[in-house]
Amino acid sequence: MEQRQVGRTGLRVSHLGLGTLTWSRDTDEHEAREQLRDFVDAGGTLVDTSASYADGGAEELIGSLLGDVVSREDVVLCTKAGVRRTAGGGVVDASRGGLLNTLDASLARLRTDHVDLWLVQTPDPRTPLTETISALRLAVTSGRARYVGLSNHAGWQVARAATLMADDVGLAAVEAEYSLLQRGIEREVLPAAADLGVGLLAWSPLGRGVLTGKYRRTIPADSRAASPHLAGFVEPYLGADSLAVVEAVAIAAQGLDRSPLDVALAWLRVRAQVSSAIVGARTAAQLRASLAAEDVQLPPEILRALDEVSAPELGYPERR
Repeated sequence: MEQRQVGRTGLRVSHLGLGTLTWSRDTDEHEAREQLRDFVDAGGTLVDTSASYADGGAEELIGSLLGDVVSREDVVLCTKAGVRRTAGGGVVDASRGGLLNTLDASLARLRTDHVDLWLVQTPDPRTPLTETISALRLAVTSGRARYVGLSNHAGWQVARAATLMADDVGLAAVEAEYSLLQRGIEREVLPAAADLGVGLLAWSPLGRGVLTGKYRRTIPADSRAASPHLAGFVEPYLGADSLAVVEAVAIAAQGLDRSPLDVALAWLRVRAQVSSAIVGARTAAQLRASLAAEDVQLPPEILRALDEVSAPELGYPERR
């Protein structure tokens, strides 16, 4: 599997990343074990998780598999902080204390003394960005994280954070949703990241599963859209606005004798700034389908057609 540089750093990751959103909840230990083994055997390195996934359960499961299924040195371990669980539900907390406490708890669950990449999961309107950045800097200088970045932040926040950190630690990466169904980051986040040398990790490259075509006719009983805790995650892409894009992907796949999944991943793979596309498979069989898409190359005319049908709306000041 191709290894790509993350921005202007020395960090390299596999161009497909292994997402673990469903681990320890919808994906049990057996399936997770098989996924991790298949992923590393295929040359994958980036394993992406978060302290908030299954209330820490995903990190615990990863920690139990590292050293057993694969060596810790075989993976680039990325986790996120900034969403703290309370009795009343999740609370955004990107304060210095909240972030560092979460990082220490993550390291304990992952059974490691450091993570390779540590991200702030979402903006915290109650905490100054300068304080959040101080936590990222301390995570690196203390050896608990090798590289740091942001997730789901706006373009101006990425630019401000990169500016604040430019003199020493540096901002390595931004993780954001990016697919044929969600190209909003092309307005500001991608230009900012490109100018500042920040790498992009794209989550949900299959449009929360919708780009696989599984929802074209109905909602499968075993799908995320039928799950009580994930239905709301998928629902935004089941409307009429997404239909034209999904159908275009399906038509392209039929013409190439490939699957819609293959086409969606191949489109993202040629986006110049994408260091890694993070696929979150519920089962090992689903992951193998993504790993099998390695050889797909889209003809220029299909790339142009997909670009046109999925183009994000632009207005002032991006376009005049």
